[in-house]
Amino acid sequence: MKRHRLGQHYLVDEGVVMRMVESAGISRGDRVLEIGTGKGAITRLLADRGASLLAFEVDRENFDETSRVVEGKGVEIRLGDAFAEKPEFDVLVASLPYSESSSFIGWLCTLEFERAVVMLQDDFVMKIVAPPGNRDYKGVSALAQVAFEVKVLERVGSGAFSPRPKVGSAVVSIVPRRRLSEIEVARIVRLFTLRRRQVDSALAELGMKGSGHGRRRVYSLSPDEVFEICRE
Repeated sequence: MKRHRLGQHYLVDEGVVMRMVESAGISRGDRVLEIGTGKGAITRLLADRGASLLAFEVDRENFDETSRVVEGKGVEIRLGDAFAEKPEFDVLVASLPYSESSSFIGWLCTLEFERAVVMLQDDFVMKIVAPPGNRDYKGVSALAQVAFEVKVLERVGSGAFSPRPKVGSAVVSIVPRRRLSEIEVARIVRLFTLRRRQVDSALAELGMKGSGHGRRRVYSLSPDEVFEICRE
């Protein structure tokens, strides 16, 4: 599958790439994961950090080009989808295809790691940091805030990419708060399909136990309240 079909625009601004890698705080001995190498702009700098680097790329042409860029540097590059696996890593750095953002959050919630620095679409970032009660506070918002501390590091203009996207972008840092089971992820997502319903009414429809939150609406629940309701 070609990456442009996944909504990918290649990050070409060397300054942005450098700041992302610096923000990741990589040390020798870290296990580093990159998802989506593109043409190898980030991979090349990560390979020079002296860490153990595993990178995934779904596009054959990009895989071959990145392999040439880091040849001889001891980088393991796999042609395939990282979301289909659960690799062990300490630090993640990625400029993701924007169409994969929600899948990425759901996948990352179930993994153990130390930190991540990721480029995402700005509109999506606004969702994952939206507070309870905000119109942008959706299932992915609750999921991200239950599992992570998310901080916006930098807004990035379209000129940093080739071809230029029609949307804004942002670099975020992600630090885990708690690791979720796949069941907990599924429960949170299901609960927010009824985000405008009263909490106990929504839970009854989903076959889940009452919460004691009565007539409050699902979208008003804080991340910690969501976790208490949906945890195993």
